[in-house]
Amino acid sequence: MMPNPVILLLADDDKDDCLFFKEALEELPITAKLTTVHDGEQLMQLLEEAKFEPPPPHVLFLDLNMPRKNGFEVLSELKQDEKLSKLPVIIFSTSFEQDVANLLYKKGAHYYIRKPAEFSQLKKVIYQALILATDENMTQPAKENFVIKGDLETIPL
Repeated sequence: MMPNPVILLLADDDKDDCLFFKEALEELPITAKLTTVHDGEQLMQLLEEAKFEPPPPHVLFLDLNMPRKNGFEVLSELKQDEKLSKLPVIIFSTSFEQDVANLLYKKGAHYYIRKPAEFSQLKKVIYQALILATDENMTQPAKENFVIKGDLETIPL
């Protein structure tokens, strides 16, 4: 069962992508509180100083190509931090290369989403990711289920 509200963090330097994410989230049948940061350094500072209101975020959507500290660096730091290592991390990137996805899986990311061009598909992948990532027993999935494509038949959007 999904928490109410779902506390989300989005780290993405593309302001348009952040806006589309926020709009897609608002159209989903869930209650969510979204905090957005625009680079990895800002994200790590926010998490380390716990500037967000408790409870901590349920899920982090992490872009790979950001200034000051990229998604790879952030993921490595998160997984080495005892307090933050359990935070579900969903890679949210415009690019997709299988080698990169394999590396991110090994580094401990929970899921990978290639940002879709269509708004309706964006809503589906975000919703699918939230269903999967807010499962109370969530662990890293089998490698073949790492990439979220928004193709679950059960998503009523």
